[in-house]
Amino acid sequence: MSDATVLVVDDEPYNLDYLQQELEDAGYRVILASDGLEALERVRDRAPDLVLLDVMMPRMDGFQVLSRLKGDAATRAIPVIIISADTDLGSVVQGIRLGADDYLPKPFEPVLLHARISSGLERKRLHDLETLYLEGLEREMDIARQIQRSFLPERLPDVPGWDVAACFRSARDVAGDFYDVFTLPDGRLACVLGDVCGKGVGAALFMTLFRSLVRATLTSNCFRGAQAAPVSPREQLAEAVALINRYVAETHRAEGTFCALFAGTLDVDTGRMVYTNCGSDPPLLLRRGVVRGQLKPTGPVVGILEDVRFAVEDLLLEPGDTLVAYTDGLIDALNEAGEPFDLAGLRGALSNGAAASLVDEIERDVVAHVGEASPFDDITLVAIHRLALDG
Repeated sequence: MSDATVLVVDDEPYNLDYLQQELEDAGYRVILASDGLEALERVRDRAPDLVLLDVMMPRMDGFQVLSRLKGDAATRAIPVIIISADTDLGSVVQGIRLGADDYLPKPFEPVLLHARISSGLERKRLHDLETLYLEGLEREMDIARQIQRSFLPERLPDVPGWDVAACFRSARDVAGDFYDVFTLPDGRLACVLGDVCGKGVGAALFMTLFRSLVRATLTSNCFRGAQAAPVSPREQLAEAVALINRYVAETHRAEGTFCALFAGTLDVDTGRMVYTNCGSDPPLLLRRGVVRGQLKPTGPVVGILEDVRFAVEDLLLEPGDTLVAYTDGLIDALNEAGEPFDLAGLRGALSNGAAASLVDEIERDVVAHVGEASPFDDITLVAIHRLALDG
C-alpha cells in the first residue's frame, strides 16, 4: 500500500519536513496540516488512508482531533497514530483510550516509523476488504428479501361478503414464516399459514419450497391424474398435505426440516371451511367479540414422517365471525424483561369489526409489548372476517 495517502499533523515545521521527506521517499502521498483545525479540513477535503497526529498543538490539540475522527462514522476507520515524546506516557495512554491505533515516539526512528505506518495501513486494508465483503453480503440479503417477499401475496383477494387481512414481521433479514390467501379454480378461498423450523437463510429457503408446494397442489389436480374423478374439498386438502409431507420427508430427510402448517379452503357462499392444522398454534374463532373456539391441531408437523395421515376438520363461519390464525412468534414475542406476549395478550387485542382493523390492533399491541427488545421470532397473522348480513 505504498501509494497510500498519509496526513501528517504537527505544529513543528521541522517535524513536518522530516516526515514528508521520509514518507514521500517511501512512495506515500503526503498531506500536511500544522494544527488540529487544519487537519479536520484536510480530512473533509480528502479522507487519508492514515493519520500521523501530534498531541500538543495550538487551536485544537490532538486529543480533540482524535475524538472528532473516531466520533464520526465516516472517518472512524481511518487509522490514527499519535506522535508523542518518549517521556509522555500519559498522553499515549489517553490517546489509546480515545481510539488511537498506535503511537510513535519522538525523536523519530526511521525503521520504527515505517513499521508503524505499514502496520496501520495493513489494518486499514483489511478493514476496507471487510467492508466491501459486508456490503456485498448486504446486497445479496437485499436480493433475498425481495425474492422472499415475492413469495408472499402482493395483495389479498377481494371477495364479496368477506374481509381478509394479514400481518408479516420478520425477525431477521429473511424469514421462515409464510402465509398465502388465494382463490382456487372452483371459486373457493384458500388460506395458508406456515412456520418452517429454524431461522435465517436456511428457514427462508424451505419457506419458499413449502409455500410453492402448497399453492401448486391446491390449484391443480396433477397429483391425481388427468382422468381422476373430482374429489371433495376435504379429500383435496388431505391429499395435498399428504403429498407435500411425503415429498419433503423423502427428499429433504438429511436436513431434518419441517413446517408447522395451517391450511384451509373456504366456500365463500356458505361459509363452510375445511381445514387441517399440522402442529400450528390453534387459530381462534371470534364471534361477537368473544373467542368461541380454537382450531386445535389435527396432525403432526409436515415433513418429518413419510406415511402420516392428516385429519381434516370443518368449520362454519357465520355472518360476523372472524377466524384469526397466527404463528407462534406472535404469542412468544418477548419484551425487554423477557416476558412473552402470550395468548392472554392476543385475546386482549381481539375485537369485533373489519379484519384490517383487527390485525392492525394486534400488531400495535405486540409492537408496544416488545418495545426496544430484539425480535425473538417471525410474526405472521391472518384474519378472515365474514361480513354481517347487513354489512
